[in-house]
Amino acid sequence: MSESTMSAAGEAPGLAAVSHTAAAEMHAQDSESESEESEMAEAPARDSAAEIPVTSNGEDVKHMMTGGPTLKETRIVSSNYGNPSEGIIEAEPYRGGLKSMQSGPVVISDEISKNIALEKLEQVKKWSISTYKCTRQVLSERLGRGSKTVDLELESQIEVLRETKKRYENVLRLARQMATQFYQVVQTQRQLGDAFGELSVKSLELHEEFGYNAETQKLLCKNGETLLGAINFFISSVNTLVNKTIEDTLVAVKHYENARIEYDAYRTDLEELNLGPRDAVTIPKIEQSQLQFQIHKEKFDKLRGSVSVKLKFLDENKIKVMHNQLLLFHNAVSAYFAGNQHQLEQVLKQFHIKLKAPGSDGPSWLEEQ
Repeated sequence: MSESTMSAAGEAPGLAAVSHTAAAEMHAQDSESESEESEMAEAPARDSAAEIPVTSNGEDVKHMMTGGPTLKETRIVSSNYGNPSEGIIEAEPYRGGLKSMQSGPVVISDEISKNIALEKLEQVKKWSISTYKCTRQVLSERLGRGSKTVDLELESQIEVLRETKKRYENVLRLARQMATQFYQVVQTQRQLGDAFGELSVKSLELHEEFGYNAETQKLLCKNGETLLGAINFFISSVNTLVNKTIEDTLVAVKHYENARIEYDAYRTDLEELNLGPRDAVTIPKIEQSQLQFQIHKEKFDKLRGSVSVKLKFLDENKIKVMHNQLLLFHNAVSAYFAGNQHQLEQVLKQFHIKLKAPGSDGPSWLEEQ
């Protein structure tokens, strides 16, 4: 083999490698040119799409989400197949909107919460101290060890009022029982009158006798309904006096008695402090106790005067109401059993009592009780 042949053979691989490298470089250049052409073709689509710049610290993103003018939503624009704008994504203002955050939740500061908690704690503390003092005062009175402030005249009036309420409640119970029983008698008289009237028609030989009895029972039934109206008015008035007027006064008496217990409790506490030593520790306590004692004394005096006035007006009102109601009850019962229908009707007119019209659909006076 000649040297020229060996040289050609030795250089052949090198030439092959060079040609292969050149081909690779040309293929890469073709790929880059195709990539550039593709990017140039997609540039209009990217320009029309919404772009959100993002930086390393995220400030631009935060600005777009919080301080941006509107929120964008993306949608795909539909078009015919083969249209150059097919698949282009456009951005439009979001029409759904966001809920306004202008009226945000009210935030209570820690200082306000702390003040409210301290105020409630102080109220509970005062209530606990007052309850303890009052309970101790009641126990000491029942055991005969503590002193009690007593207004003899007022206490006697309160005791009389309570006894009067019990007696009036008994009268009210008996009056209701009488009305219930008498209502049954009136209903029986009405049925008996109807039976007599039916027999007077069917029994010709006893027509007059059955007719007389039917008329008598019907008249008694009518007068009985009139008496029931008077008894109903009496029951209603006494019920108002007992369960409204007297009860309201007894509620005021209950408040007065509670104020009396508080007054005696703080009075006893002040007396115990005054009997002890006076130093830098006890003097502030004595002053505070003196202040609380004065407050409860004024409250006690005010309620005592109020109860005294209420008892006076109640006594006057009670006498006036019961005078009229007892007169009504007496005249109505007397006229009924005397058979004086005219007088019975005059009693109802005197006290402006209206009876239910016969045949009305409304409930009877007894059903309303």
